[in-house]
Amino acid sequence: MDDELNALRRTRMRWNTPLSEPHAELLLDRMALDEGHLVDLGCGWGELPLRAAARAPGLRVTGVDTDVTGLERGRAAARERGLAVDFTEADAATWAGPADRAFCIGSAHIFGSTKAALARLTQVVLPSGRLLYGDGFWATPPDDAAREIFGPDTLTLPELLDAATAAGWRVRHLSTADQLEWDDFESTSRAGWEEWLAAHPDDPRAGEIGAWLDRRLREYVGVYRGVLGLAYLVLTRA
Repeated sequence: MDDELNALRRTRMRWNTPLSEPHAELLLDRMALDEGHLVDLGCGWGELPLRAAARAPGLRVTGVDTDVTGLERGRAAARERGLAVDFTEADAATWAGPADRAFCIGSAHIFGSTKAALARLTQVVLPSGRLLYGDGFWATPPDDAAREIFGPDTLTLPELLDAATAAGWRVRHLSTADQLEWDDFESTSRAGWEEWLAAHPDDPRAGEIGAWLDRRLREYVGVYRGVLGLAYLVLTRA
């Protein structure tokens, strides 16, 4: 897919995770933001760190990602809102730290696996700091089709908590995305291309885009809706 369409795909998404506005506010509350340094590893366009910067003017905020389109969107939003957020193009897995606060949401794959991410992030967050960690888990037993989409390393929720504990974290807060958050996430992830398709039905790329949209909806409803969950953990060092 060309750069133009790639840039359009996520334009209707608030953030690239199933998360409502009230849930996001709750998570930011639990992170006890003040002064110091916050880093978001795998930030995308960085809507959540932008919200954190607006909440805590004394906080130094860095977003790290390799997605140039997402980083440009984040920089534009920071300029528009008058927020001093540093969006850095780099491999988040190699970011050395340290940080007083960190976000890592839906980005465990950067480090190789959930367990590898939880272990590596202990080297990023200061002993007195907090980590907001978001990751998928099996809410109900998956079938082969779900395992094929999300890979063999996805854990159950108890296994995810055990992995955090084994890596040296204590769970200060646990919440999970509800079904409305998931449905909105999936709908907005398709909305940018649905709007483009409606406006360009005769474009040579329309067939491919329509097929992708139909396949994504079928996979969501038929394979992983209610099967894959998303947990948000606020972690401190044990």
